[in-house]
Amino acid sequence: MTTSEKDTPRVWRNAQLATLDERLPGLGIVENGAIAVEDGRIAFAGPQSELPAAFAGAETVDCGGRWITPGLIDCHTHLVHAGDRAHEFELRLSGASYEEIARAGGGIVSSVKALRAASEDELVRQTLPRLDALIAEGVTTVEIKSGYGLDTENELKSLRAARRIAEARDVTVRTTFLGAHALPPEMNGDKTAYIDKVVGDMLPAVAAEGLADAVDGFCEGIAFSPEDMARVFDAARAHGLPVKLHADQLSNLHGAALAARYGALSADHLEYTDDAGAAAMAKAGTVAVILPGAFYFIRETKKPPVDLFRKHGVKMAVATDSNPGTSPLTSLLLTMNMAATLFGMTVEECIAGVTREAARALGLVDEVGTLEAGKWADFALWDIGRPAELVYRMGFNPMFARVRSGQ
Repeated sequence: MTTSEKDTPRVWRNAQLATLDERLPGLGIVENGAIAVEDGRIAFAGPQSELPAAFAGAETVDCGGRWITPGLIDCHTHLVHAGDRAHEFELRLSGASYEEIARAGGGIVSSVKALRAASEDELVRQTLPRLDALIAEGVTTVEIKSGYGLDTENELKSLRAARRIAEARDVTVRTTFLGAHALPPEMNGDKTAYIDKVVGDMLPAVAAEGLADAVDGFCEGIAFSPEDMARVFDAARAHGLPVKLHADQLSNLHGAALAARYGALSADHLEYTDDAGAAAMAKAGTVAVILPGAFYFIRETKKPPVDLFRKHGVKMAVATDSNPGTSPLTSLLLTMNMAATLFGMTVEECIAGVTREAARALGLVDEVGTLEAGKWADFALWDIGRPAELVYRMGFNPMFARVRSGQ
């Protein structure tokens, strides 16, 4: 973007706005609305009749009555990986469980082998088509986790590839260090020794290069204990990094409560979270990230406790969990439909979940996620008659245009 383009005020008029502004009811709908943008940020979003006179001579885009929402945000992905795990999909169809596949050397460990063999350039090349699929549906911000390297060299390689993605495409990328994802084979089952490496070697190296915006871990019987994760979170805190947690996906190890105790930005999956965990998350302001793709793909039967989250006032985000083994999903629109049909989330919850609450889950709600003055001008225009269409349709993309930083 040139300086002149950035400084040119622009107005999108003749639009229906779903602002997601929490000061307004529901989706924050403004009929016959307008958005004024200056220096890449929203200067005004509201009724066209109230557009400030200062924008009378601004360049104008006639939206033709289309709907505008904030740019979509995928707040939980593992986009940077090498190869696929289609063979495991076949095994799962034959009756093998997620845990059986993992204990037999499949699962995350098979993705580790593939990532370690790939160059950084190759990781970028393989990741871009997955990212392009998200961008084509109006995504303007995406989180990308590491976690398939599981040693210092390859975790750094993965995070560098993720940062390069942001240079190759016009999208905001937030990177998350997920060293505590699985136990690499060379550790011979010694989880304590591996966590020593995560907190003593990997995390300091990641922090020194400024490659991570947050730290995550997988708290589960087949992965790491709450005590292991507490060590990782203590180290993250020492490096000034916020935390997130894969919690309560396959069993209730009280990961949600652990995440809340550390003031985590989010706890993700949460199928087995109990009332106490939901209450703790609400008190801490930790966002529940709902991941229907993984639930669907591994044929889970235990649903996340959406009603508990509502009861306690826990904010809910929705994300693809895009990864090669348990959610090879690159459509945030389809993810919303899954959240509604599988978990009973409302249209309002789904749309807020991929905009405002997804931004909150990344610590970005002051910058993106709603159409409000002062925030970055990231939004999407849709050829739809009502916002429910974004959740209702399957395999249909009604995006008309995507705007990032006003361009």
